[in-house]
Amino acid sequence: MVTLKQLAKELNVSISTVSKALNNSEEIGEDTVRRVKELAKLYNYRPNKVALSLKNNKTRTIGVIIPNILNRFLAKVLFGIESEATKRGYNIITCISNESLQKEKESLQLLANGSVDGFILSVAKESQINNEVEHFKRTIKQGLPIVMFDRVAHDVLCDKVIVDDFDATYNATKSLIDEGRKHIAFVSNINDISVGKLRERGYNKAILENGNLEPLVLKIKNKDDHQKKIKSLFKKNKTIDAIVAADSSSGIIAINTAVSFGLKVPKDISVIGFASKSDSNHTLPKLTTIRQHAKAIGAHAAELLIKRIENDGLEEDVKTKIVKTSLVKNESTL
Repeated sequence: MVTLKQLAKELNVSISTVSKALNNSEEIGEDTVRRVKELAKLYNYRPNKVALSLKNNKTRTIGVIIPNILNRFLAKVLFGIESEATKRGYNIITCISNESLQKEKESLQLLANGSVDGFILSVAKESQINNEVEHFKRTIKQGLPIVMFDRVAHDVLCDKVIVDDFDATYNATKSLIDEGRKHIAFVSNINDISVGKLRERGYNKAILENGNLEPLVLKIKNKDDHQKKIKSLFKKNKTIDAIVAADSSSGIIAINTAVSFGLKVPKDISVIGFASKSDSNHTLPKLTTIRQHAKAIGAHAAELLIKRIENDGLEEDVKTKIVKTSLVKNESTL
């Protein structure tokens, strides 16, 4: 396999010049960069990642821990992380915590042995319920930076990427009030995690600001029959004329249930849910959605972590990046 030294000798330049040209350094002229890259391509040159790792004490690999690979939002965030990491010359290793505190701890421990330069993660449900954060703090003390996204631990001093969950739900509820809706329900099956709590608070604030409205909250547990619970909500509260769903499945089931009860959407009832464009296509009429821009969240998380890795040793204040959601009007609201 051809080496940097061999490329440099053939081009009659220094090894440093070849290395900088391959990394698009502004110090090297365009003509030299072109010549170096053409020769590297001709010889099918590949950098020796093991040697680079030993030299720089860096693996150029990021550990990613997500709670549920089947969750469409989390899968899209992962896509955003991988795309941004690849663009910057990093690989990723992904672990799934399956919402388990123990699995999350094991994943951190497994990869913190020199396999990765840092972590991007969304906190497991069990960790949030138990308010367990010591495993994150230990990892950071080892010198491995962490960036949290979506579900974050506020007691951990690290960079974070979140969406405006509180404001998003507040504004969505206000939009329904502006439609003239008088009996607006909030439905959620993510009550135990931070984002679910923030969304409920946003709904409650909008309702309570209007002195004529009363909050109506349905919290669905994992063991519950999701469809049965929402049907029961409709049966017990026949005056419901709007629903804000904290998650995509609740929004989809709410529309289907309303239609099954003979209600016209959005004439009789409006529905808004946190969901993606593809989720909204699964309902008839199409669901009005609060779009979270998952790929952008992933890209921002990777960008923050790589900056932290490459500025190793420099003291920088931790940052929280807030990605603004979008209320995408479709056929389920007026």
